[in-house]
Amino acid sequence: MSLARFVERLAQLPVVLLGVSLVVFLMITLTPGDPVEIMLADQRATAEQAALLRHDLGLDRPVAERFLVFLGNALQGDFGISFFHRRPVFDVIAERLPATIELTLAALLLAVLVAVPLGVAAAVRRDSWLDRLLSAASLFGVSLPGFWFGILLILLLSVQLGLFPVGGRIPFGAEVDRLTGFLLIDTLAAGRPDAFLRALSHLALPALTLGLPTAALLARVIRSAMAEVLASDYVLFAEAKGLARRRVLFVHALKNALIPAVTVLAIETGALLGGNMIVETVFGWPGLGRLVVESIFARNYPLVQAAVLLYAVTYVTLNFLADLLYAALNPKVRL
Repeated sequence: MSLARFVERLAQLPVVLLGVSLVVFLMITLTPGDPVEIMLADQRATAEQAALLRHDLGLDRPVAERFLVFLGNALQGDFGISFFHRRPVFDVIAERLPATIELTLAALLLAVLVAVPLGVAAAVRRDSWLDRLLSAASLFGVSLPGFWFGILLILLLSVQLGLFPVGGRIPFGAEVDRLTGFLLIDTLAAGRPDAFLRALSHLALPALTLGLPTAALLARVIRSAMAEVLASDYVLFAEAKGLARRRVLFVHALKNALIPAVTVLAIETGALLGGNMIVETVFGWPGLGRLVVESIFARNYPLVQAAVLLYAVTYVTLNFLADLLYAALNPKVRL
C-alpha cells in the first residue's frame, strides 16, 4: 500500500465516526420515551422538579446544540455523565468493557480452533461425507439466532446435564480483587485456581454461543479458499517434487488459504464486540453489551452514544488493520 493510499484510508476514519455519531444521536433522540419521566416514575415528583432535572441533564437544550456539545466534549475524551449512574460515562464503560473483551477473545479462540481443522479437512476430502456434513452444519450454524442458540445450550448443558452454570460471570463467594478486569487473569494472579475454574465454567456457554456460529462461517471461508489453493499449480508442483503431504498442506497451502479468512475474522471480531448484546443479556453477563441494552431502555443517552461510538471505532479500526494485513500477506493486492 502506497503512503498516499494509506493516508487516504486513514482520513476516512473521522468521517465515518462523525456519520455514526450523528445517526446514533438522532435515532436515540427521536426514540419515544423521556429519561426524566423514567427516572422519576416512582417518586411522585412535581413538574418543577422534573424541569429542574431536565435542565440539569441538558435535555432542555435544542437537539442541534446538544449534538455539538456532545461532539465537542467527545473530541476531548469527555463523554458526559451517565444519567442513571451519575458518574462519568467513561468510568462506567471501563468497568464493563473487560468482561466483553474477555468473552469476545474466548469466542474467537474457540472459533479458530474449530474452523481451521474442519475447513482444511473438508477441502482435502472435497465432496466426501465430511465435506457435505460440514457444509450443512456451517449453514445451520450461520443461520442460528444467538439468543435462541444460547437458550438451547442453557436448557441442554445447564438444566438437563448440569455441566455449566446458567449465567453470571463468577459465583458469589469466589470473587477476587479487581486487578485487570479480566477474571481469568485476576483469579490466576490472586493464586486462586479454584476461582479460575469457576470463572471459566461461567464463560463456557456464552463463548460457545458466540464462537460456534463464527466458526461455522470461518470454516466455510477456509474450506473454499483451501480447495482453490489445493488446485493451484504451485501446490501440484510441490506434491510432484515429493514433499510430504502434511508439509504441502500446512506450510504451502494453508498460509495462502488463510488470507481471505483474515478479513472475515476482523469483521467477525467487530461483530462480536458490537453484536453480543443479546447474548450477554441472555446469560446475565455483566459486559458492555448488556449495559447498552439496559441504557437503551432507560434512555441513558450519553452512555449509549459513547458505547456505539466505541463500537464504531473498534469496527473501523479492525477492518483497516485487516486490509493492511491482507496486503502484507498477498503482495498482489493493492488497496
